[in-house]
Amino acid sequence: MKRRDFLTLLGGAATAWSAAARAQQALPVIGFINPASPGELAQRAAAFRNGIAEVGFVEGRNVIIEYRWAEGRYDQLPALATDLVHRGVAAIAATGGIAAVRAAQSATSSIPIVFTSGSDPVEAGLVTSLNRPGGNVTGAGLMSTNLVAKRAELLRELMPGAKSIGFLANTNNPSSRFEVGEAETAARVLGLQIRVERAEGERDFARAFASIAQQRTEALLVATDPFFESRRSTLVDLAAQHAIPAIYALREYAVAGGLMTYGGSITDIYRQAGVYVGRILKGEKPADLPVTQPSKFEFVVNMKTAKALRLEVPTSILLRADELIE
Repeated sequence: MKRRDFLTLLGGAATAWSAAARAQQALPVIGFINPASPGELAQRAAAFRNGIAEVGFVEGRNVIIEYRWAEGRYDQLPALATDLVHRGVAAIAATGGIAAVRAAQSATSSIPIVFTSGSDPVEAGLVTSLNRPGGNVTGAGLMSTNLVAKRAELLRELMPGAKSIGFLANTNNPSSRFEVGEAETAARVLGLQIRVERAEGERDFARAFASIAQQRTEALLVATDPFFESRRSTLVDLAAQHAIPAIYALREYAVAGGLMTYGGSITDIYRQAGVYVGRILKGEKPADLPVTQPSKFEFVVNMKTAKALRLEVPTSILLRADELIE
């Protein structure tokens, strides 16, 4: 090849690469922040991508997603949110609870924020109302905190002779205080004693379950928490080892061997958050997008686990369950 032809070819390649780089840089960037780890929550991240795809955005084709995972270290969320703001993202998906949302709110008052949260977002101060969120924040609420009382009732129905229940909460998660309050109120209404066990991380799980067993706590409520959810197999195994009947918020726990679950679909919540982020990228304002709530709640009973615990599941529960895992 002649030198002139080579230089022409090289120049053409450089021009093409430069054009591709400019095109990549021109794509809108979505920030995605979560207090848990990516491996265990891959299905939820995929649901989020499915949501933005419903509105016409495909990662790597016409949008970029910058992921930030705190790996259970809630104190890292503010720095991760600030990093996304410095990256110049067009919107932030603050997923996994109010800690991520508050970190994003502290980092920016102008970039749109779309959350997923199990707590009541109005009570938590994330938005002014569900219908008219106001400001730069909206999202998809699981409303799991409001269902703590229902889970307590289901445990009582399963074990009518029980006198005490436990509640396992993550002290690093600001949402925990709302759920603890709901659990304590539900226990009083049902005439039950309640013992709250707190865990800051996986290293505390064994101690917490040993304490629950030593105090002869008869059943357990497990808080809605993204770090707990990313370690659900460990929690389910500990409940089995100590023969503690437990109820959780999400179906995934029952699939992993948990006794009972009652709550909304977490994957649908992440999908809806993706839809909202896509709509915002197309020009809609978060203040005009009502906070979504689950349209259906799933009640799942793992019959294999009930049998292993030697529990007789009442017919009333069997008839109401949306799914029985045999």
